[in-house]
Amino acid sequence: MKVKFIIFMFATIWLMLLTRVFFLAIQSNDYYATLSQNNTIKIEEIAPVRGEILDIHNNPIAINKLGFKIALAPHLLSKKKKKIFQKEIDLIMKLFPALDREDIEKNYIKQDSYYNHNFIEVVSFIPYEDMMPVYSILNLRKNIKITAAPKRFYPYKNIAAHMIGYVARANKKDIKDNPLVDLIGYTGKTGIEKFYNQYLQGTPGERKIKVNANNQEIEELSYTPADESRKLTLSLDMELQQYISKLFDGKVGTFVVMKVDGSILSAGSFPNYDLNIFVNGMSHEMYDELSSSLDHPFTNKLVHGLYPPGSTIKPALGLLYITTDLNEYWSVDCKSKLPLSGRIFRCWKHDGHGRTDIVKAIRESCDDYFYKGSLVLGNQKMSDGLKRYNLGNKTGVDLPNEFIGIVPSREWKYTKYKRVWNIGETVNMSIGQGDFLVTPIQIAQMTALIATGKLPTPHFAKYIGGEEYVAEYKEIFNVKEKAKLPIIQRAMYQVCNNPHGTATQYLHSKVKLAGKTGTAQVIGIKQDVKRRKLEHELAYYNRSHAWITTYGPFKNPQYVVMVMIEHGGHGGLAAGGIVSDIYNKLLELGYIKK
Repeated sequence: MKVKFIIFMFATIWLMLLTRVFFLAIQSNDYYATLSQNNTIKIEEIAPVRGEILDIHNNPIAINKLGFKIALAPHLLSKKKKKIFQKEIDLIMKLFPALDREDIEKNYIKQDSYYNHNFIEVVSFIPYEDMMPVYSILNLRKNIKITAAPKRFYPYKNIAAHMIGYVARANKKDIKDNPLVDLIGYTGKTGIEKFYNQYLQGTPGERKIKVNANNQEIEELSYTPADESRKLTLSLDMELQQYISKLFDGKVGTFVVMKVDGSILSAGSFPNYDLNIFVNGMSHEMYDELSSSLDHPFTNKLVHGLYPPGSTIKPALGLLYITTDLNEYWSVDCKSKLPLSGRIFRCWKHDGHGRTDIVKAIRESCDDYFYKGSLVLGNQKMSDGLKRYNLGNKTGVDLPNEFIGIVPSREWKYTKYKRVWNIGETVNMSIGQGDFLVTPIQIAQMTALIATGKLPTPHFAKYIGGEEYVAEYKEIFNVKEKAKLPIIQRAMYQVCNNPHGTATQYLHSKVKLAGKTGTAQVIGIKQDVKRRKLEHELAYYNRSHAWITTYGPFKNPQYVVMVMIEHGGHGGLAAGGIVSDIYNKLLELGYIKK
């Protein structure tokens, strides 16, 4: 019995061994053949070169400077190869003494491992002119690998910085969101660079090579070039941009010059900064200085600045008034003060405006007219109408993370604060104060809507890969609004041309304009104050924001020019001269023809 059991066990073991041999030799042949191929055939991805950004005249705005990166062979930290490692580092430092030896060694140690068989990047960029004299010396060394490494460069430095944006080294979140960034190393962080990052970065190429057991290349089997150098042409004119930037010297704020179809010819946010510092890296001291500034230089004020619109809202609100519960003949007797719910709501003019209709109310910016009109319409109709005009919504501009602002309402207040609305908030809202907040690009879009009756989508792109960018127009006015729109347009013309207009005395434009000024308070005025301080008497950060938004020529609207100066005081006084100079420059450059 024991003999039979031993024979059975012996036969079973042999049967299992034969089965395993069969599986390894026959069934797993394909698997191990593939694994063997992977050990001898290596696929390298080729990083694409980022596409250039050009202005409307094909002037380069964002380009790539030619340079090289240096990589060292892996596994040089063993006892046998430690001297080789130090020798290669010594050579690199001798040829490029400005480099940081400690950083180079840290980069290598961080990436070197038993499982890594690829060359390790230790220097990310050496300029072309610095590398060429020593290229042959480094290229002959088997432990050093030199490869092309373009670097982003912004020739206009700080001009239109917030609009163009910048690229910088990718972080873990960037790589998670876009795996290709791990190969490229850089990604668009802000502005147009970020919004069009997917297009500009291109797609990688592929190189298939045969290597030996020591990971040395034997033969190139195939090569697929990267899809790269995708050009993005913008509607920006950098000559105009430079000119307007000088007008903003020493000022804090933002502006936009936009065709009525939405294409942006020039735009800026101030103070600004040199984009190249983000590519090259900045000191902690510089970053702390910029980030702690009360003027917020890192903020793109055009799309991320939230401000009370002040009186710039009156043309849009006036159109709602005369097309809903009121009409163009409705008027008020402005006596400068409106007692309501235990408060006094003042008009800006101490003696009042007297009998005032819609045209005079916009022309002379009569607060009392809008106070009393708001009591007729009520908050809900005002809020719903302004949202239909696209306030409280994104404009659709091709910049990342656009803010939407706040068009306050009963529902909004209860949702946010769990508190009920009061009548005083309706009155405050009618002059663009209280919780009412907009971005400057929204005011520019609203101005284009009033100028043409159509809502454009603001955009910077003109050609993407040779294809013309086609933006969207929206028809949002109803029949009655279209019929009454000329009344609002006439009132805005008088703002800039009538002797009593709030902008007239501050303009010297050779183009006939229509527009609206605004003085948006940043602090409240106490009820017991009998004499308001003048803007120049206030501490700087207590002064009102100065707005002026315009379109021209009046009879044939072609451009919207909006300027907002933080703590500038009166809109016409602070910004009227800048707006005039911009229109005169548009004439000089041939954008507007008389």
